[in-house]
Amino acid sequence: MILCLHPHLAVAEDDWRVWRGPNANNVAAEGETPPVKWSESKNIRWKAPLPGRGHSSPIVVNDRVLISTVDEAKQIQSVVCFDRTTGRQLWNTDVSQGDFAPKIHQKNTHASPTLASNGKTVFAVFPQFDRIQLTALDLDGKQKWQIKAGGYLPLAYQFGYAPSPLLYRGTVIITSEYEKNGFIAAFDQQTGREVWRIKRPEKMNFSTPIVAQIAGRDQMLLSGNAKVASFDPQTGRDLWSAPAMWIVSCGTMVWDGDLVFTSGGFPLKGTMAVKADGSGKIAWTNRVKCYEQSMLAYKGYLYAVDDNGIAYCWNAQTGKEQWKSRLGGKVSSSPVLANDQIYLTNELGKTFVFRASPEKFELLAENQLGDEGFATPAICGNQIFHRTASSKSGNRQEFLYCIGK
Repeated sequence: MILCLHPHLAVAEDDWRVWRGPNANNVAAEGETPPVKWSESKNIRWKAPLPGRGHSSPIVVNDRVLISTVDEAKQIQSVVCFDRTTGRQLWNTDVSQGDFAPKIHQKNTHASPTLASNGKTVFAVFPQFDRIQLTALDLDGKQKWQIKAGGYLPLAYQFGYAPSPLLYRGTVIITSEYEKNGFIAAFDQQTGREVWRIKRPEKMNFSTPIVAQIAGRDQMLLSGNAKVASFDPQTGRDLWSAPAMWIVSCGTMVWDGDLVFTSGGFPLKGTMAVKADGSGKIAWTNRVKCYEQSMLAYKGYLYAVDDNGIAYCWNAQTGKEQWKSRLGGKVSSSPVLANDQIYLTNELGKTFVFRASPEKFELLAENQLGDEGFATPAICGNQIFHRTASSKSGNRQEFLYCIGK
């Protein structure tokens, strides 16, 4: 079996086991050819109703598709598993119940972090009132262990929780940043035992960290708290940092060569590129705000879509704008790339497909499923696994789609 080899992951090329995919950059494996056009009656392999509500993305592990969700009325957070071929629900495991935060942002849910799997175990992170709960399940839905990873009780900005778990060399890394007792901590994947923990500044942040091999070493990258920062993922030790013009970030950082890129939006907005060689040198900045979305770095160019649905392409090294084009509609999900094509879903459930080319903006298709889209799709096995919601019947219902020829 061919593997996609990231510095800390060895994943079957037709799996999508973690947030940002097998190469940690939201770029599907080479050779993937998912559909460009689809509808409720075209190129849909299967469609499965999802219980409850959530904004987490699906993950794909071997013959299974897994996703987290929440029953808001009963305050039950769950992990649901479907057969990858047929869409039949295999199991639904309740992970926790009760003690929801009193208030979250209207665009957030109590099931926003994406699951993570090492191929044998599934890791689920849920906020539980004043804490972050980390649970390990096997692929049959049976609980292996469950721990309190740490505290989480923001008072200044009650927007809820967002970061997804990060897997690195036998550990699962959890982030919790708020105005008191914020932390990043690593836990043993087999037992839940704490491996390391670092304190974070007493400020809000919502970004998920990511590990990339840059400048000859593994670096855990995280934007927020007025910094672009790099850490040693084995210990949590600071490697370097550079000042950022904003306090809060939501997107996950991306990289190209020895440059890393991030965008933020509170209190000031902007996008920036930083040298990741330890110098902390800022290569370029602009004033485009890609706040909730992560960006894409691909073949020397940086692609991004801002909150208002405007797509951009910049030269990664210089920041020169190659083009920009309005797609339309508010955007909270992140772009995904496959076969030199970028897939981007807006909050109204429309997925735009456009060419990953610096020459010009080229729209290939507009595809509508449901009337609400916040989750980022997973692309593997020449298929797209996508979470949307529809309120056309008068009652809101979420669905998980397998889109394929």
